[in-house]
Amino acid sequence: MKTGEGEVFSRPLEAFPLLLEASEKQRDAFHLNKFKDAIRWECIDEDIHIDSFYTEEEPHNNPVGNIFKRYPQINVSAFAQQIGINKSLLAKYIYGIKTPSPARLKEIQDGMQKLGRELAEVEFG
Repeated sequence: MKTGEGEVFSRPLEAFPLLLEASEKQRDAFHLNKFKDAIRWECIDEDIHIDSFYTEEEPHNNPVGNIFKRYPQINVSAFAQQIGINKSLLAKYIYGIKTPSPARLKEIQDGMQKLGRELAEVEFG
């Protein structure tokens, strides 16, 4: 995003799974909403609030982001589906765009611990 003052703000495309999975033509088909405070992609039903570009990109105290950075082999979409939340919302937690509530953070933690237990029980042969 480029401001009227020439400042450029950006976020990794991975923070917005719907945009990441969209074609270049779909990503180019955006407009500002009527309040001019969010970018809207009608064709993929995605909105990104402009304020999200002004927040710190990857806060060090982000436990959700830290766990996915530590274990990049965990598929964000599959994990989100497993715990029953939207993958775009989980990506926003990971990249520090949104902060999960304590209850949501507990859901994510419980999901990670369940995954760990399931992996520990894997047997070959």
